[in-house]
Amino acid sequence: MAVHPQLPNAITIARILCAPVFLVLLLVDAGSGGALRWAAAILFIVAIATDGVDGYIARRYDIVSDLGKLLDPIADKALTGVAFVGLSLLGELPWWVTIVVLVREIGITVYRFIVVSDHVLAAAWMGKLKTVFQAIALSIALIPFAGLSDAAVWRDTVWWVSVITMTIAVVLTIASGLDYVVTEVRAARRTRGAR
Repeated sequence: MAVHPQLPNAITIARILCAPVFLVLLLVDAGSGGALRWAAAILFIVAIATDGVDGYIARRYDIVSDLGKLLDPIADKALTGVAFVGLSLLGELPWWVTIVVLVREIGITVYRFIVVSDHVLAAAWMGKLKTVFQAIALSIALIPFAGLSDAAVWRDTVWWVSVITMTIAVVLTIASGLDYVVTEVRAARRTRGAR
């Protein structure tokens, strides 16, 4: 079966375009837990799930491109970034969490653009694991579970699961950022040593 070589990049670009639509739905709902919140949560989950789809297609059909390597993490950061900001604007997530995540994400993205003429900084395993945990934590935080049951035990359980997954996501965000820095510093030293 022939697959258009730009299909993975098109899926990635669609994920980027979903980010502002998701944010509008989330903010217009304003924390009411109504239909718009459900639409925002579902859009986020579907969009973030395409991260695996575009990568799978690119690898399966051997159409991995430097553009795709550059756009894919940007798409993830755009979608997760607006989710963090949106939840903080609604008062559902502390701003310090969002700031820590955004500083790491923007820093790595800017660095990617700085070194793009030299080499493409592809996502490492820890960065991919970070994205998975961010996706899980944000999905749990976005779904309006509180409206599904009046039971305090249910709400407490969901709250604890949300806190634990968000904590893991933040720890992995910091650790993967440090991993990128260490890896790039070592690579720069090797390059200087080879000259």
